[in-house]
Amino acid sequence: MHEARMRVRFCETDALGHVNNTSYFIYLEDARVQFFEALGYCMSSGDWPFILARATCDFRGQAYFNEHLIIKTSVMKIGKKSFTVHHEITEQESGRLIAQGEAVIVTYNFKTEETEEMPDHLVDQLKNYAVRINI
Repeated sequence: MHEARMRVRFCETDALGHVNNTSYFIYLEDARVQFFEALGYCMSSGDWPFILARATCDFRGQAYFNEHLIIKTSVMKIGKKSFTVHHEITEQESGRLIAQGEAVIVTYNFKTEETEEMPDHLVDQLKNYAVRINI
């Protein structure tokens, strides 16, 4: 499991005083970027091998300005050309569940505009983060 930490900024809240629902997708994207970096992938558009095929977020609680969040990322499924990650956002101090998300990531060649099979070394790396989760 990979952990990313972030603090809620004022601009991410809405008129109701809690984090706006669109901000959660930004948090999940940031967590995925950190996850890819942990796998050894540099955030360079020149040779980036991934494309996001699907992203979901289920809102379970509320987060507020200046709270510290932990986003845990785990691999749920590994296929030939794609993998699925599960995200869980909790508030750091209380452990309160804020949101759960899922993303399907496809290995993709932007030059040929086609999907590609994942290399063995990537599959091996993903297995280090794999867990069984029932949502």
